Formats: sequence, C-alpha cells, structure tokens
Amino acid sequence: MREMRDSGVEWIGEIPKDWNCCKQKYRFTLINGRAFKDNEFEEDGTYRILRVGNLFSNPVWYSSSLELEPDKYCEKGDLIYAWSMSYGPYIWNEEKVIYHYHIWKTKLVSDMDKMFSYYYLQALTESIKSQTHETTMGFVTMGIMNNSYIAYPRNIKEQKKISDYLDAKCSKIDEIIEKQLSIIEKLKEYKLSIITEAVTSGINPDVEMKDSGSVWFGNIPINWEMKRLKYVFHIQKDIAGEEGHTVLSITQRGIIPKDFSNNEGQFANSYANYQLVHKGDFAMNHMDLLTGWVDISKYEGVTSPDYRVFVLNDKNGMCPKYYLYMMQMCYSARIFYGLGQGVSGMGRWRLQADKFLNFYIPIPPYDEQKKIADWHTNLLFSFRGQLTVSIIHYN
Repeated sequence: MREMRDSGVEWIGEIPKDWNCCKQKYRFTLINGRAFKDNEFEEDGTYRILRVGNLFSNPVWYSSSLELEPDKYCEKGDLIYAWSMSYGPYIWNEEKVIYHYHIWKTKLVSDMDKMFSYYYLQALTESIKSQTHETTMGFVTMGIMNNSYIAYPRNIKEQKKISDYLDAKCSKIDEIIEKQLSIIEKLKEYKLSIITEAVTSGINPDVEMKDSGSVWFGNIPINWEMKRLKYVFHIQKDIAGEEGHTVLSITQRGIIPKDFSNNEGQFANSYANYQLVHKGDFAMNHMDLLTGWVDISKYEGVTSPDYRVFVLNDKNGMCPKYYLYMMQMCYSARIFYGLGQGVSGMGRWRLQADKFLNFYIPIPPYDEQKKIADWHTNLLFSFRGQLTVSIIHYN
C-alpha cells in the first residue's frame, strides 16, 4: 500500500508521501484580462472579446480591433479561470481572442502538466464554493487563489497519467450529463409553458375567454383586463447622494449584494450617484434583454443608475408576486426582447422606458392574482423536486 501523509490542508486531506504541497502561486501565475471602455467595443472587430458569460450560456459577443500586449490574448489550448459570478477553470479551444478582466490566464511552471492543473483548479473551485454562499461570494479573489494550496506529484509524467485517467472517466460522466441536461431542458420548457398559461389565462380551465387584443397574450379570461404598465407601476429614480449604502446587483439569481472583499476589477468611483432600492421595490436590468432579469428586492441599498427601479401604484390592491412572475415570464419567453431596440450583436438590446410603460399586460382580479402567485410558488418547489427525482432515477 502506498505510504500517505497529512497534507496539512483540510480540503486536500492525505496525499502520497512523495508528493509536494505548496501554495498555488509557486506553481503558476494568474494574469488579469483587460477592462474595456464602452467606446472600445466594435460590432465587427478583429478579435472577439471573451467574457465570463460566453463560457457559460451568453451567446452575445463583443469585439475589438485593438492591438494589445501578448498576455491580453487567449489562444487555443490556454488554461484560463473565470473568477466573477460564475467561476471555474476552462481550456480555451477556439481562435485567438482578447479575454476580459473577469478572466485570468494561467502561466504554468515547466514541471506542471496543464490538464492536471485544470483538474486541480476544478477541485479547488468546488472547495471554495462549499465554504461560501453564492449570495455573498460572487467572485473569487486573486488572493484566495494565490494562497490556496496545491498537492501534486513531483514527476510530471505521473501528473499526466492522472490527467489521462480523469479525461477518460470524465468523458463518460459528461455523456451522462448531456443526456440528463436534455431531460432538464424539457422540464424547463414544460415549466415555462404552464407558467405562461397561468399568468396569461389563469388556473381555471373552464373559464370563459375573450380576445386580449395583444399578439403576445392571445385569449384571456373574460373577467380580466388589459392595462398598460404605466397604470400599474411608476418608475422611481432616487439618487442616493451619499456613500454607505449596500450596493445591489441584478442577476439571474435575483437581486443580491455586491461583494467588495476584492479590490480587483471595475468598481464605480462613487456610489453616491447610484439610485436607491428599497425592500419590495422592483428592479430590472433592461439594458441586456438576453441575460438581464427582473426581481423584487429583499434588501435596502443602491443599484446602477442605468437600471430601472419601479413600484406598484397600489401596493395594497395588487399582488407583487403575480406581476413579478409575469415579468420574469416576459424575459424567459423573449417577449421583452421582441420589444427591445439597440445592437443585439453587441449585447445592447434594451427595453426603452416608453416601450415598457406602454406595454399591455393581463390583469386578473386581486384574489386571482394571489391564487396564481401561490400556485406559481408551489410549482417552483414541485419543479425542483422533479429535477431531483429525474437525476436520481437516471443515475
């Protein structure tokens, strides 16, 4: 049996006696990407600009024709690390791109295998996530990464054997994941279809219907109204005028506090110019209708003055969650996207204030709004349960 020893690092545990264990910064260097100004983006530049979202699900690409220093480009085969909001390692396998400042490129010492390092970074990322909460840890700091420990075989050939073994095992697991994702996507489509039906047609299948007069909503129950949003909400923009407020970000996980534990990246020079958001206020990122979102704030704080904060005209006679689910459906079903304007290829597809305020939505009676909202909440719990059951059953 191979002799083992304690690594001294909790998440690593025991390691073979002949392995090394040291701080990560002694094995590879993290190189920051480039921060861009708005006037540096082009619709058809020489190089695409790789952002964190492009590594996940965002199909929108920026580009630029800037000629930069060599370490600001990412080329095929580079090991990179996304550190903001969604974080983890990647092997870049496409053409030469400029990488954004929310991504680090790695420079390995000569006795480190690239794929072994990739799998190590995956394991480290899971350890970091298990020790933090997504709502409070929106990114990984360079300090955390540099001072994290790596255990590795001294012999690079042994590292390579380990990475080859993991390649074979992980490829089989990836096949299972791909099949499972197909099931998940079908469940998501089903969820969206029944949510859309509920918020636009109610939950009583026997109710008499009428034409809504809207191309988006078709028929609605006969006792519902169609109203412009300006008769339901009003936009408010109260500039804080002072520092000291909790800064809020609007993400597809909802409205969450921004993390300031890191001095890296782009931050506003002053948050006094940000707008106030109160508990119960609606806020939306209407600047990017592909990846933007809308939510009701659970926090007191401030958010970007470019975002839209709005409140119900009648807080007692209207059910906030009904209107939230209606608007989230308009994002998911790309209804708001159909109303937008701008340059979609540049990620600047925006919902202008007049289009927003003059958009007609179905309005049920208050009691029915509440029933639909409660039904929707129960559906979300049920949907999560279906995903869990399907995954357990498949595996």
